[in-house]
Amino acid sequence: MDKNLKEIYFAGGCFWGVEGYFKKVNGVVETNTGYANGNSDKTTYKEVKETDHAETVQIFYDDNVVSLQELLMRFFSVIDPTSLNKQGEDVGRQYRTGIYYKDPSLKPEIEAFIKAMQKKIKEQILVEVSPLKHFVLAEEYHQDYLDKNPNGYCHINLSSADKPLDSNWKDIFSSK
Repeated sequence: MDKNLKEIYFAGGCFWGVEGYFKKVNGVVETNTGYANGNSDKTTYKEVKETDHAETVQIFYDDNVVSLQELLMRFFSVIDPTSLNKQGEDVGRQYRTGIYYKDPSLKPEIEAFIKAMQKKIKEQILVEVSPLKHFVLAEEYHQDYLDKNPNGYCHINLSSADKPLDSNWKDIFSSK
């Protein structure tokens, strides 16, 4: 694997929209939908409530093209980080928000990002941050769902992935 290729996992409600959005971000090389951080190493779409997995998108990105900080900013721009177990019209623990990582060296940057965001948001940020465990690829019909079903449900404005982040996002980190 290319040494500049990194991996991060985002749970942000329905994984169709999260995947559709991040597939459009320059520097994202590959995405896969799946279920993460449940209590077993097996699950299906019908079992996630019992196995406590979150709908999650695996993201491989080229660190020379897009930084983890930009991916985190983009993630926070498409979720409500203060909502517990709900994003858009989707409600339940399987729709909780989370940032999961395999590489422990990413944890300090993720935590610093959350800390900077918390200074700017009055409500408590409820995004889980933890090492990845039990990632299970979703069924084939969930992979690239919005490409296969362009009129499918999506709680995220996918066209915003084509736009640069506005200065409000960059200002969050100029006053650490």
